[in-house]
Amino acid sequence: MILLTAVILLASALGLASAEVVKQGSTCTVTPSGTSDDTPQILSAFRQCSTDSSIVFREGTYNIRQVMETTNLRNVSVDILGRWVWSADNLQYWIANTLPVDYAGLYTAWKLGGTDVSVRGHGRAVFDGNGQVWIDENLAYSQNVTMTNLDMNTTSSSQWTAVNTDGIDTWNSRDVHIANWRVVSGDDCLSVKGNSTNISFKNVTCYESGCAVIGSMGSNARQPDYVDNVHYEDIRCIHSSNAAWIKTYPGTGHVRNVTFKNIEFEDVNQPVYITPCTYSGQNCDSSRVAIEDVSWINVRGTSRYNIAAGMYCSAAAPCRNLRFENIDIRPKNGGAVKVLCSNIQNQATMGWQCTGTCPANWPQQLNGNR
Repeated sequence: MILLTAVILLASALGLASAEVVKQGSTCTVTPSGTSDDTPQILSAFRQCSTDSSIVFREGTYNIRQVMETTNLRNVSVDILGRWVWSADNLQYWIANTLPVDYAGLYTAWKLGGTDVSVRGHGRAVFDGNGQVWIDENLAYSQNVTMTNLDMNTTSSSQWTAVNTDGIDTWNSRDVHIANWRVVSGDDCLSVKGNSTNISFKNVTCYESGCAVIGSMGSNARQPDYVDNVHYEDIRCIHSSNAAWIKTYPGTGHVRNVTFKNIEFEDVNQPVYITPCTYSGQNCDSSRVAIEDVSWINVRGTSRYNIAAGMYCSAAAPCRNLRFENIDIRPKNGGAVKVLCSNIQNQATMGWQCTGTCPANWPQQLNGNR
């Protein structure tokens, strides 16, 4: 079930097929034609039943060949029982007409938003993006959002790997709750970006991804980014680059009151990682994004190499009040594990013994033991 207020940007490609719209009272029922373009009928249903209404998309395949902006809904329930397929034979149209997301140059094929909107798939809805044109799900300018029971797969079936395929990103949003997801992606799985507050993730399994991450954020030094009150719990990371980590640019703002709890993983490149200068590895000590009150509790699994953690905090804004409890990380090939730390204000009492100093430009992904 998905409960939305404000705007949810679905940047994966979703779908059902062409349709006839029948309105009875406050309910619009859409039946797919199975051919051509069903976008006009889908948009018609959202127009006719935009307030105090229900929309039912019946079984079948809905072909979507145009961008859709279905916003300003009020008290609307949407039931999707079929398969929505975004077309792959008109890429030039999508390139020219997609809708801006206002974050990191992203665009989307569908903007869905409003107040008191629920979307239910009943275990039958399928959103088929037909490749890598639309690759992730992005929540922006959203409030009071609950998304549960979602299975997302962004793997490539060709020789070309999927890139930038985040599972979900939150940005400028608050009170977002994600539960019971399975995500196969090629980038971050559960990413909390700037100006996100009261975000929770529970019972999610991430494959081939960055798993649970705060960031990236702080890219604009003149515009602070803030992340507050984020809770990850019962997260499983399989064959991931990292498990529970934080990445910022050398900007301004803060990351505060974050909990990674019950994080389990296997064959993860570098489970715990903190960097104030993501991607570039430069100006690491000038970052003023404060990282404080972050807890890792019951974190266990196997690392690909002998580094359990690489944590470098900015000298201009050292990390404060980091806490580690019940940490059990072991290299999958055996041997002693290393925990590298720099500029952590409470390093001596944080609950995890550092074995060495972390360099400023320490990489997010390793290619062997160190």
